[in-house]
Amino acid sequence: MKRIVVGVILAGLAAGCGGGEVTDVGAQDRLSALLHKDPNLPEGFSAHAQQAWRVPFAADSRQCRAVLAPAGGHAPPRALTAQAAASFPGDGLGEVVAVGLAEYSGSEAEWHIDDLSKALAGCRGVRTGDGTDLRLRRTTVRGVGDEAVGGELRGKLAGYPYALDVMLVRQGNTLVSLVHTGMTDVDAARTRQLLGAVVGMTSA
Repeated sequence: MKRIVVGVILAGLAAGCGGGEVTDVGAQDRLSALLHKDPNLPEGFSAHAQQAWRVPFAADSRQCRAVLAPAGGHAPPRALTAQAAASFPGDGLGEVVAVGLAEYSGSEAEWHIDDLSKALAGCRGVRTGDGTDLRLRRTTVRGVGDEAVGGELRGKLAGYPYALDVMLVRQGNTLVSLVHTGMTDVDAARTRQLLGAVVGMTSA
């Protein structure tokens, strides 16, 4: 059964394709290149980008959906000029890191990170009838980007241990979204290491 759950997690890698209208083709190409041309991820993660991640459970909370969507290539659409998303398998059981990059015109990225912070505060967790029961705890994110918020989902996915860290960072007019998942647990320090690497790519 554990193989089935891992399959559900990894199947999401081949299902996401991103969303939102792109108005700056040059920026779109640049964001895509950041994720697909030798991304500087920590040891233990594949350097070969796969398709955008898909949430492996149905979140009935609008706030929870809003928080998780950007890492799968579905960033808030208002004033969106470009976005790219990809996922990278890790060496842990069912381990995946999903990354979404989105650029905005004007000061819209500031508004969006504020909205996402409020959504994170309103996301208490996820419970479905298939044995999925996850509870969210907010985490403090310091020393990265201009603004950053994060949370941890812990509990069961289809009856088996599952962990998910979500981090949302504004770097100038770019929204960086990262989800780090795995069965049993994920290392919070490794999540922060991943976040630093991804934010570093956008500011290089």
